[in-house]
Amino acid sequence: MDLRIRDKVVLITGGAKGIGAAIARGAASEHAVSVIVDRDEGAAKKLCVELQADGAQCEQITADLCIAADCAQAVEKSLHKFGKLNALVNNAGVNDRIGLETGSPEKYEESLRKNLFHYYNMAHYALPALKKAQGSIVNIASKTAITGQGGTSGYASAKGAILALTREWAVDLLPYGMRVNAVVPAEVRTPLYEQWLRTFGNPEEKRKEIVAKIPLGKRMTEPKEIAAAVLFLISEQASHITGQHIFVDGGYVHLDRALT
Repeated sequence: MDLRIRDKVVLITGGAKGIGAAIARGAASEHAVSVIVDRDEGAAKKLCVELQADGAQCEQITADLCIAADCAQAVEKSLHKFGKLNALVNNAGVNDRIGLETGSPEKYEESLRKNLFHYYNMAHYALPALKKAQGSIVNIASKTAITGQGGTSGYASAKGAILALTREWAVDLLPYGMRVNAVVPAEVRTPLYEQWLRTFGNPEEKRKEIVAKIPLGKRMTEPKEIAAAVLFLISEQASHITGQHIFVDGGYVHLDRALT
């Protein structure tokens, strides 16, 4: 299937590693332009060099997304370089485990800044260019917004808000022919996830315990599978899809646990 996103400019927050990097690689494979916004300058530059070596157009922008001015500058720099913006993928975030008992009001607010505020800020600053291009937005959420996880109030509430904003923005942007959707991962094999597994005394045993609960294939989702859903949603092939929460999780959230 030709996604027809050739030469479209796709801005990806947290685009240097994990799911974000998979989206950047996937966009490049479809001959789109990947704009990688990340605070890890080294990882972002390395990925850009990789994509450019394969003939893709790519730009790396270093930004601290917790700072609203950095969000504005990221959009401005992208527009200065390419003159347009066709899609925004809000992806950056971290499950920082700021819980009800283990956190504090200050830490909770910081968690929202890391995981929620920049979704709004990026969309706000990107909107004029996206309206001009009749572009689209894809927000990366998390199954924790639906299932809860325990001990992660900040992250879970941020992801719940992201699902609500997805539908709110879908309504807001109907008059402009723009689409807004969310992709909802569960257990995805990213470097951050691997790092979390290593905090357990027996990481492999913990991994087996987790994958046993994933109905389809008894395996974790790969970042490229999340990327495939994102690229479809920003493409013309998804031209009548908006306000949707797309679960890419091997049935983790909605299928009966008895199946495992």
